[in-house]
Amino acid sequence: MIRRITFAAGSLLVLTGCGEASPTPETSPTTAATAPATSKPSPTPSGTEAAPPLTPEQLRVVTATAAVRHLAGEIGPRPGTSPAYHRAAAWVEGQLAGFGWQVHRQRFQTPAGVSWGIPVSAGESVNLVADRGDVRPGQPWLLVGAHLDTVPQAPGAEDNASGVAVLLAIAETAAGRSTRVPVRLVVFGSEEPRGETDDDHHYGSRAYVASLTPVERRSLAGMVSLDRVGVGEAVPACGARPGLDRTLASLRAAARRAKVPTTGCSQTPNRSSDHWSFVRAGLPGVRLGSTPYAAYHSPADTPDVVDPAQLVRTGRIMLAWLA
Repeated sequence: MIRRITFAAGSLLVLTGCGEASPTPETSPTTAATAPATSKPSPTPSGTEAAPPLTPEQLRVVTATAAVRHLAGEIGPRPGTSPAYHRAAAWVEGQLAGFGWQVHRQRFQTPAGVSWGIPVSAGESVNLVADRGDVRPGQPWLLVGAHLDTVPQAPGAEDNASGVAVLLAIAETAAGRSTRVPVRLVVFGSEEPRGETDDDHHYGSRAYVASLTPVERRSLAGMVSLDRVGVGEAVPACGARPGLDRTLASLRAAARRAKVPTTGCSQTPNRSSDHWSFVRAGLPGVRLGSTPYAAYHSPADTPDVVDPAQLVRTGRIMLAWLA
């Protein structure tokens, strides 16, 4: 059964767009990625008791690298209201459904504007909301998100095919395995800026947060936005509430369990991704990713920019956090 999310009235939040974050080392380096698994997990129907546990070593890097190649190498630039975006969304939806997730399309309107110097038209965009049928009203749940859109001139391999790619690898691994609480995956549309003010960003995550019921808000145990996670040798873990963010602390603890090095961010609080839509609404949200790179928001943001080992590092953190 496909679960429908009811929209509730909500005001626009004050937000900022994707930005650069300079890493500050926090943990010691560790070994690089392990080899991918040789077979895909089989989805476990809701209510089945024998699901094996989730572990970081189960991530298949081939799933992530194939997604980067398809989204950035074949589809290319995909602003949130463009035909290319909708082709990308249909492809990602097919991948999620193929891994056994129940996918709901959440449509929303995005205004016209200027995105990184190029005019973009108004129109409908879409979020993809996926779960395994086990999210229950009032029970704790976790959310992993990544934005699918790009600025008009960029193929968007690092920003943000990398985040979507790790989300798909998580979807593949977690489909037939147990997690500590139910997990929902959300692919956000129209994250990239369409103007110069704080109100011109993060349209998809704002629409999603506005649609959450009071019960869903109270029971959300943590949200992580995967945004630019394929560059560097350590994974930036960024919070918006310094010293008060239990989700960030739990994410860094998961990184230590997975033996993956993390870094901090020079921007504090960090408001440069879809997690900020959650934080501004009083919900727990953090970001993984944001290592600076030369191809940012440019035609040079192609699949060769992305390091498969960094995708695996990010995925291992996330699997340890969800387990």
